[in-house]
Amino acid sequence: MEQSVRFEEAMQKLSDIVNQLENAEGSLDEMIRLYEEGMTLVQSCERQLDAYEATITRLNDAVEAKNDAE
Repeated sequence: MEQSVRFEEAMQKLSDIVNQLENAEGSLDEMIRLYEEGMTLVQSCERQLDAYEATITRLNDAVEAKNDAE
């Protein structure tokens, strides 16, 4: 499932899962499966956010270094 789901897609899937869980749609087995899927999506989103943050930090550092050199 995880195969590099885009952040926006993962967030939409998470929203759908939360709605299903809040509405208690399905059997307990289905709810557990949804919870597991949701947790996998959360971990994927966290990894992506960490990567985005690292990229932004690297870009900011590069700009600051360039400004300091001028």
